[in-house]
Amino acid sequence: MSFFHPTEPIIRSKQYHLEIQDLTELLEINLKFGKITLLSNLYTRIDLAFLLWGGISLIIFLIAQFLPISWSTQAYLWSILTLVGTVAMMVLSYYWVKLKRVTWMLYGWAGLMVLGLGLTNLGIFWGWSEILIHICPLWLGLCGLGYLGTGIGLHSRAFLIAGFLHLLGILLLPYFINWQFLISGLILGGTLLFLAEFKWDMCSPLESYLLVSEEIRFNRKQHQQMQF
Repeated sequence: MSFFHPTEPIIRSKQYHLEIQDLTELLEINLKFGKITLLSNLYTRIDLAFLLWGGISLIIFLIAQFLPISWSTQAYLWSILTLVGTVAMMVLSYYWVKLKRVTWMLYGWAGLMVLGLGLTNLGIFWGWSEILIHICPLWLGLCGLGYLGTGIGLHSRAFLIAGFLHLLGILLLPYFINWQFLISGLILGGTLLFLAEFKWDMCSPLESYLLVSEEIRFNRKQHQQMQF
């Protein structure tokens, strides 16, 4: 059996044939201006976690790029925002990752965020210049590792590609010395927002000890419908 699902597209538009865990607290947005549809999509709890972190990433790195706010002030603000985002991510994602039997992945991401936050604050408050001049590569690297782990855990080519994209971003930063925070923010936030808008490939069990037999049958039927 292939590690990945070779017949499933890496990225495709979302479908309405969702598994039972994705229907929990599903958010449907349909924004129109007159007869023009501005945004129409479905957002699962995982998608909401992506949107949350995508917004946080853009806010942090774009403000660092364009607004003259002191490093210490930013450290306090972004520490609070990062911790709130990490807790919210765990609340939104815990049931889903438990159902998929990849809870280690969620704790891994939380650990990477706390590690990045700790190193960033050490660089700012302890004056570690090596960390300060490498904040962007640091976060791209940590998130790149997170995506690679997620790709392995979910058997997903989309997340592996996202991981390599972040690592590639580290190599590109020296060519944009004056725009490192902008480039990093666009990669970090843009990837998350993109993943929230589409369905990505994934090879994971449909059965779970958390589901009753009716829910397992429902998931099987939905998965079959996804193939058409």
